[in-house]
Amino acid sequence: MEKSYISDSVIYVGADDKTLDLFESQYIIPNGVSYNSYLIKDKKNVLMDTVDKRKIDQWLKNVKDSLGDKKLDYLVVSHLEPDHSAGINILMNEYPEMKIVANKKTFDMFPQFLDLDFENRKTVVAEGDLLDIGKHKLQFFMAPMVHWPEVMVTYEQAEKILFTADGFGKFGALDVEEDWACEARRYYFNIVGKYGMQVQQLLKKVANLDIKMICPLHGPILKENLEYYINKYDIWSKYEPEDDGVFIAYNSIHGKTKEAIEKLAEILKEDGAKKVSISDLAREDMAEAIEDAFRYDKLIVASPTYDAGLFPYMEKFLRHLKHKNYQNRKVAIIENGSWAPMAGKCMEAIINEMKNINICSPIVTIKTTISKKNIEELKELSKNILEIEKEVK
Repeated sequence: MEKSYISDSVIYVGADDKTLDLFESQYIIPNGVSYNSYLIKDKKNVLMDTVDKRKIDQWLKNVKDSLGDKKLDYLVVSHLEPDHSAGINILMNEYPEMKIVANKKTFDMFPQFLDLDFENRKTVVAEGDLLDIGKHKLQFFMAPMVHWPEVMVTYEQAEKILFTADGFGKFGALDVEEDWACEARRYYFNIVGKYGMQVQQLLKKVANLDIKMICPLHGPILKENLEYYINKYDIWSKYEPEDDGVFIAYNSIHGKTKEAIEKLAEILKEDGAKKVSISDLAREDMAEAIEDAFRYDKLIVASPTYDAGLFPYMEKFLRHLKHKNYQNRKVAIIENGSWAPMAGKCMEAIINEMKNINICSPIVTIKTTISKKNIEELKELSKNILEIEKEVK
C-alpha cells in the first residue's frame, strides 16, 4: 500500500499481473507488470485510464470500493492501447452519466477498439486545456507517438502530479523489489525507443511544470529524486550513451566464435575498458541485449557466416537496433567463416543504414579457429575502439 499511496484524494486503483508470460507477445517479464489506473476524488470524480482485460475484475472492485456510493463523472483516456482501455465499455455501463475525456485523435480511433455509442459522452480536449473538478485542475498536453499517435499526458495542478501514460513506465509488478533503471531502460528502448524525438518534444513541454510526482501506466509511482528519472529519459531519448563500456553481442555455432570473444574480452580489460558486457544472442533475452546496446557507448558484434549470410539471431539483433533508431556509437565487427566468410559484409551493410555510427578498424575475419594473426588484430581492434594511442617505436 505504501508503494501505491499517492494522497488521500488521488487513489491507486490499478492491478499487478504476474501470470503474463510475454508483454506485447514478445518481451519476457519475469517479475510481471502492473496496469496502473488512478482515481481523483473531488467535487467531480475522475478516473485516469482503465486496465488490461486480464485484470478487469480486480480493477473494477478497486474503483467501486474507492468510490463508494459516489458517482464517476469523468474517465480520462490517455491512449487506446488495449492494456489501458479494456475497461471503458464496462465503465460506460456502470456509470451512465460518466463523460469520456480525450483528444480528437483518440476519439477518431475509438471505433477501431470499441463498438459503442459515445457521441453524447465526449469531452474533447486539446493542448493546454483545463478540466476543473474542484480543488484539482487537470491540464492536458499532447504527446503524439510516445508511443501511440493519440497519446496525451495530464498534469494535476493542485498536487502537482504528472500522469505520463506509458512514459516513465517499467516492467515488473509493484510489489517486486528491483532496481528501477534496469527494467525501465529495457522497457523504454524496446517499446518507446524508436520515438526519441517525440519524447524530447514532450520533455520540453513539461519542463516548466512544478512536478512533485510522476504516475505512469506501468511500474512504480515516482515520488522522489524526479531529476534522476527525467535525466535518464533525456539521455535515452537523445540516443546518447549512458555508460562508458563495451557491449559484445555474438553468436557461435560450434564455440569457435565464442572463444574469440572470450579472448577479446581479456584484451579489452587489459587495455583498461571500464566495463565489458557480453551477450550470446541465441541464449539470452534479446530485449536485454537491445537495452545494453543502447546503454554503452561501444558495441562489438561477432557472427559466423550462415547460409552465405548472417546467423539469424545476429540479423534479428541488428535489424531491431536499426528499427529502434540506434545511433551515435562506435561499433566493431568480427566475422567467422570456414570457407566463404560473408557475415562481416552483411553486418556492415545493416550498420551502415544507422545514423552516426563509427565503424572501427579492423574488421576481423576468423577462419574457423582464432589464429595468432587474429589475436594481433583483436589487440588492434581493442586499442582502436578504446581510443588508446599507439606507442611510437
